[in-house]
Amino acid sequence: MPGPVLHAGAAATCPHGGPLNIVAASPRVMVNNMPAALLNDQGLVAGCTFAPGGKPQPCVTTRWIVGTTRVTSNGVPLLINPTVALCQSAEQLPGGPPVIMGAQTRVIAT
Repeated sequence: MPGPVLHAGAAATCPHGGPLNIVAASPRVMVNNMPAALLNDQGLVAGCTFAPGGKPQPCVTTRWIVGTTRVTSNGVPLLINPTVALCQSAEQLPGGPPVIMGAQTRVIAT
């Protein structure tokens, strides 16, 4: 399914409202003067307040699950919106999918 390519600086949160920072490691592909996000890039979450059953389990990372199938950078799929991903706690417990609120819409990939 085609979608806009995600990039460093895209506005995103974990499902509980904690800001998500996409750390794009490779500046090989640029979108809006920002590095495009790749399937192996990190998503770091700060400020998540998720506490099921009273035990804090805040989202701290994002595991990207599916990227583009036809467009790659150095053989690595790019991330597109909507994305298939899962925010996770430090213990790797799933917190839910990230929410992408704002990203460029000019470059589309599949």
